[in-house]
Amino acid sequence: MGHGALAMLGILKRIYGNLVKGRLGRLGADQRGVAALEFALIAPLLLSMYFLTMEVGQGIEANKKVGRAASMVADLVTQQQDTTKADLDAILNIGSAILQPYNRSKPTITITAIEVNNAGTPIVKWSRRLSNGAFSTGPAKDTSTTLPAALSVAGSFLVRVEGSLTYYPVITWAAGDKGTLGLTAAFDSLNMKETYYLRPRMTNAIGCDDC
Repeated sequence: MGHGALAMLGILKRIYGNLVKGRLGRLGADQRGVAALEFALIAPLLLSMYFLTMEVGQGIEANKKVGRAASMVADLVTQQQDTTKADLDAILNIGSAILQPYNRSKPTITITAIEVNNAGTPIVKWSRRLSNGAFSTGPAKDTSTTLPAALSVAGSFLVRVEGSLTYYPVITWAAGDKGTLGLTAAFDSLNMKETYYLRPRMTNAIGCDDC
């Protein structure tokens, strides 16, 4: 190869090198896509944190309302000297209304009047239940039930109110989705339950003739 050809090759190499350096330099200095790339990377994390925080907050609030409903129903019942089915149904409706605006499922609230006989056995005197919006009788009358040992005092009368709710989160995962996404700890629902025992305030025992 002659000297002229070598010189021409060297010139072409320098020109090509300058072109490549210029393009790479401009590419490295171009920041126009950085913000979009950062958003695409961080957006899923931010959305996940937002929905998780929202779900935890709603779950805690729903659980508090279950306890509040059971406590308020027990308080209203124990203020009566005697009661009826209609009175109990009205009180149960009030308890259910406390859980609003949560409406993905309906609560179950059971009122049970319990008398401890001389042998120390807790016996159901009457009961009333609200489940899925329908009223019914709870534990059968004159059957035995259970009480905490500290409350099983012979001759005592207690009103037990049990409130429960199957809490469904805003975002639920189907069984197939859990396996695909690896969400082995994910849940479809949470069972929330609270129980309160109160003694009558106005009398020794509360009767319900039509229960």
